[in-house]
Amino acid sequence: MARLQPAHKLSGAGNWSGGNRLSRALALILATTATLSAAEVVHSLRSPRQAGETTVRVFVPDTPNPPAQPRLLLVLPVEAGTESRWGDPAAEIRRTNIANRYRLVAAIPTFTALPWYADHPSDERLQQETYLLRDVLPLIDRHHGTESGSGQTLLVGFSKSGWGAWSLLLRNPGIFARAAAWDAPLMQSKPDKYGMGPVFGDQANFNGYLISDLVKRQAELLRARKRLVLTGYFESFRPHHVAMHELLKELGVPHAYRDGPKRDHHWESGWLDEAVSLLLLP
Repeated sequence: MARLQPAHKLSGAGNWSGGNRLSRALALILATTATLSAAEVVHSLRSPRQAGETTVRVFVPDTPNPPAQPRLLLVLPVEAGTESRWGDPAAEIRRTNIANRYRLVAAIPTFTALPWYADHPSDERLQQETYLLRDVLPLIDRHHGTESGSGQTLLVGFSKSGWGAWSLLLRNPGIFARAAAWDAPLMQSKPDKYGMGPVFGDQANFNGYLISDLVKRQAELLRARKRLVLTGYFESFRPHHVAMHELLKELGVPHAYRDGPKRDHHWESGWLDEAVSLLLLP
């Protein structure tokens, strides 16, 4: 049985390099920690930016001489809460032993609503991007020795969380170093599919997260070094990948690209390990 440690009050922005300090009322987050093993910890927290309690599952290297300041990899979920219709990212992290093999801290945050990694224009309890930046990242830094604001944090996801990985990097390039997407609707131009509408709220808000527009706006910055990884597909989203690959070539943006192989649209179909290895290439 997991052992619950005492509750802590955490400052949502105390060590966040974005520089904006939250108000005292918003900065206090109730969090508890359950230790499952030497290498796996679950933090529970309540944030004013989510509609209920959420968790952050963290895997840390438990090999001899782990890095004093490990790099953080955010493994972004595709479902609300701990639903697992599309597989279990924690099971795949365990199976591939990513934390030890790559000497990373790998973390999986949860969200109370379907995660599209956006802030709703009016619902204060549906602020997914801000929750991740100001609540989740400082919590991981505090407990696991990472420095998420150093510009070295990595992102990986598929489907809607592949979209989220790219949008988070493109909107916050000073925080995130690289982002990998697998089988994701990266060329989507309207919030009219896949449960987007309730999260984005309207087209005007969605436009601020539009991947095809963000890569154009950030093209000059992205040309400096390879920061985007785009790997294979299942069926529906291959046209999105091909079109995005062509757009990035047109813009002169270096990126890692794999047109396949075709795999199941699932966390455990074998794509995650390749995506992480590409994120860590020089």
